[in-house]
Amino acid sequence: MKEFQDKVKEFNEARDWGKNRSSEYASIKDFLLNMCEEVGEAWSIIKWVNDPETLKKVIEENKHEFEDFVGDQLYLILKIAYLLDIDSEVALTDTLNEYEKRFPINEVKKHRHGNKLAGGIDHKDKVQR
Repeated sequence: MKEFQDKVKEFNEARDWGKNRSSEYASIKDFLLNMCEEVGEAWSIIKWVNDPETLKKVIEENKHEFEDFVGDQLYLILKIAYLLDIDSEVALTDTLNEYEKRFPINEVKKHRHGNKLAGGIDHKDKVQR
């Protein structure tokens, strides 16, 4: 992850889009909005598809769009991490460690998901970060 975070940093600094801009913190708001827009683009491909087989087919036919979505989201996440001096590898490791506690394997396998409101399991209230 560090390698990619460094590439994002180099890409931005080469274009004077780095940390020294007076609007760097204001731009984080724009990056979050951009992330939502990207989600909307991916959602628009599948939003009216309810049949599981058709959904699978539509996703497979639009795989390139979803690859673009993943790349755009990763770029934006790593750019925010760079601007805020967050080590993305540490952040992801911390989150995975938290998820191990929140979603114990044996309990999740019984409930099939982590949405407590829909009968799933999530020990978030018992986990301190």
